Amino acid sequence: MEFDDEAEHRRLFRVETNSPQRKAVFSLEQGGSLPGKTTKNSVIQSFKIVILSNKLNLLLPFGPLAILVHYLTDNKGWFFLLSLLGITPLAERLGYATEQLACYTGPTVGGLLNATFGNVTELIISIIALKNGMIRVVQLTLLGSILSNMLLVLGCSFFCGGIVFSRKQQVFDKGNAVLNSGMLLIAVMSLLFPTLLHYTHSEVHAASSELVLSRSTSCIMLVAYAAYLFFQLKSQPSFLTESEETWDDDEVPEISKWEAIIWLLIFTAWVSLLSGYLVDAIEGASVSWNVPISFISVILLPIVGNAAEHAGAIMFAMKDKLDLSLGVAIGSSIQISMFAVPFCVVISWMMGEQMDLNFQLFETATLFISVIVVAFFLQEGTSNYFKGLMLILSYLIVAASFFVHQDPDQG
Repeated sequence: MEFDDEAEHRRLFRVETNSPQRKAVFSLEQGGSLPGKTTKNSVIQSFKIVILSNKLNLLLPFGPLAILVHYLTDNKGWFFLLSLLGITPLAERLGYATEQLACYTGPTVGGLLNATFGNVTELIISIIALKNGMIRVVQLTLLGSILSNMLLVLGCSFFCGGIVFSRKQQVFDKGNAVLNSGMLLIAVMSLLFPTLLHYTHSEVHAASSELVLSRSTSCIMLVAYAAYLFFQLKSQPSFLTESEETWDDDEVPEISKWEAIIWLLIFTAWVSLLSGYLVDAIEGASVSWNVPISFISVILLPIVGNAAEHAGAIMFAMKDKLDLSLGVAIGSSIQISMFAVPFCVVISWMMGEQMDLNFQLFETATLFISVIVVAFFLQEGTSNYFKGLMLILSYLIVAASFFVHQDPDQG
């Protein structure tokens, strides 16, 4: 919102905000200012706002407890469980700190920040696993993040939004939804060809052709994702207009810009530390629980990593802002499939590892069918609780399938 005349600005603009500590009314007419944008919280106030205001943060002590268990016992199962619980609130707080920082950047840069840091947990886990040579864990974790966002996060959003607005049919931008479905199908195509090349034994040069195809395809996918970002942020006025309206109406920062940056660095460092322990315990937890590594990587890890997306998408759906819910759920799936996956292939190339886009036949088929299901539910541009329930049940079918699936690489 812009005003040419400062006096008119002071006369008209009055902001009311609710915080965990107090309810205050700021009036520019009385010389006040926007909360958080020109006033700074003390260290204690910032700690209360960021840490003590969220009940999910009750799980934060499980992080140090997991490290303690790691050094005092050899029980990998308990250590892995405690690490999962400790990372869950960190992933959510990473999303919160990013949203607070985005309030100072406007909708365009803010949307890019949310897209980048929204999946930082999965990227950190993947890079640490690559350093440890656990390429298969990286592939399965990224695959699980795509499936979790498409089916579970979107399904819960449709379901909760449908329950709140049970007397009407919620709508979203059909054109944008179809475009996103197309991007997901392109991602599936990129994974499908290296897999088919492997299983049909039709490589020109055995073993090396598959890797060369994966690396060249990854570079093309990164270019495609950059073009997608440019199109979304620069070439779609309706998308930007809606984002700006949402920013003006709803986004009032609770902490200052530098507070948000500092908290973002703290949470990222803590996630990196815990992720290192978490990756080391995956195989031990699989043996201890007698659960396939594929189930842990595809189902358990992504649910934790997607905590921020899950909460944000449901919140938007319950406010009847389904376009934003789709931007979180489907947007994250596109980012992981079109950016994180090829990015990890390129990074592994630099590390001297040989990660490719052959995610194996069972996993690639699961992704392909899931994308088709989601595309069918999005094609009408409407949602209700029934569609949400079907997506959630589809995710349960996927989870059950991976629970009984023995990965060939660990066979």
